[in-house]
Amino acid sequence: MITTNPFDDDKLREECGIFGIWGAETASAMVALGLHALQHRGQEAAGIVSWDGRAFHAHRAMGHVAGNFDRDDVIRGLPGNVACGHVRYSTTGETALRNVQPLFAELSSGGFAVAHNGNLSNAMKLRRELVRRGAIFQSTSDTETIIHLVATSTYRTLLDRFIDALKRVEGAYSLICMTPEGMIACRDPLGIRPLVMGRIGDAYIFASETVALDVVGATFLRQVEPGEIVIVSEQGIKSHRPFAPVSPRPCIFEHVYFSRPDSIVDGSSVYGVRKRIGAQLAMENPVEADLVVPVPDSGVPAAIGYAQQSGIPFELGIIRSHYVGRTFIQPGDQVRHLGVKLKHNANKELLDGKRIVLIDDSIVRGTTSVKILQMLRDAGAAEVHLRIASPPTRHSCFYGVDTPERAKLLAAQMTVAEMATYIGADSLAFVSVDGLYRALGEDMREEGTPQYCDACFTGDYPTHLTDQDEVAPADQLSLLAERVVA
Repeated sequence: MITTNPFDDDKLREECGIFGIWGAETASAMVALGLHALQHRGQEAAGIVSWDGRAFHAHRAMGHVAGNFDRDDVIRGLPGNVACGHVRYSTTGETALRNVQPLFAELSSGGFAVAHNGNLSNAMKLRRELVRRGAIFQSTSDTETIIHLVATSTYRTLLDRFIDALKRVEGAYSLICMTPEGMIACRDPLGIRPLVMGRIGDAYIFASETVALDVVGATFLRQVEPGEIVIVSEQGIKSHRPFAPVSPRPCIFEHVYFSRPDSIVDGSSVYGVRKRIGAQLAMENPVEADLVVPVPDSGVPAAIGYAQQSGIPFELGIIRSHYVGRTFIQPGDQVRHLGVKLKHNANKELLDGKRIVLIDDSIVRGTTSVKILQMLRDAGAAEVHLRIASPPTRHSCFYGVDTPERAKLLAAQMTVAEMATYIGADSLAFVSVDGLYRALGEDMREEGTPQYCDACFTGDYPTHLTDQDEVAPADQLSLLAERVVA
């Protein structure tokens, strides 16, 4: 039987990463490089669409960018100086090639390709309306809803039809779209999902994270602002702001886990923020111990911050293998148990007889924590005190992050003390919501007007959740059935 690595099962996952470039020779090759840098945002599938001034060309594949887009024949089949790409980890829609983005359709105005990071929280309602009006969907992805809304809009220009479509959707979206008229990049009015803009020579680039700009040698210009639509064409760059201004609510988990540590998000170094979260965690939840040990790799920056603040030595008490695929064969219980050590293994000589502060970024179902705590016990750790560099995850995300339903979130079902007993820790503590905000440079979460989307911690969702609140029970079951966990 083939099953997912147990250490990958128990993490929140970003839905995808997007990258687009306008005005560069071998644009598709640049997009492939950019997608390599964004691979952590989606490892299920990848796709690239290019435009050569006469026609659109597309290649989509299941799996990683490497092996699919590092071949000369694939890149030669994607000619043109305009291209956009997408790496996917699905939150809605089945795991199938038809859902791999960028999606493409021929509209009355010409070809239209779209790459989407996020999730539309009213996509099911809109889809039903569109189907009743005669729309024929080719995928189960919420992104296709945007294409149909653009196609059926009664406005005259493509830009007005695009704006009309966006005004009908709710939820989170960062989009890169390609048309014969130019490239369009935009973010939802709350800016929940990230999108940045860069330049290399005369070419303009849009990407989910700044690290993708670094990899291709581009200069970071600025982030695409919440609610902004940027159009790059032969006539230059134009910015449109068609939405009423609202207070932005970017996803706070980009700083905690999703983004690469070498990215800059909302003007802050992700690595620096994670170290400050660790320091805040040490101030809020001190403990007498001999070593600070991270769960690699995501727990490393916070563990460094905790060690520096507490004065407890930092050590790599768990060693991670970087050569383990997402799946492996587990034909029986004994091999299944041994398979846990394929990705992480305890550094026994270091841990034996020691009191350990174990740092991880989050607890979702708790299954990973149980296995790691037992691993440290088996290695001879005298005490294990688990410290988490985010508040308890008590609520599901509906904005483009794969999250179990609330009934499967450990923190939604147990108190912290109960969680500690279940996991097998001598003590368990989380950074507070206010502490997380302090690490981000905010004094605290402003009453009534939080600066970030922190709904997974607080349940304070910044948009309507139409598909969750209004659909019939049968549709609710269908929605849950379509939520894919790789």
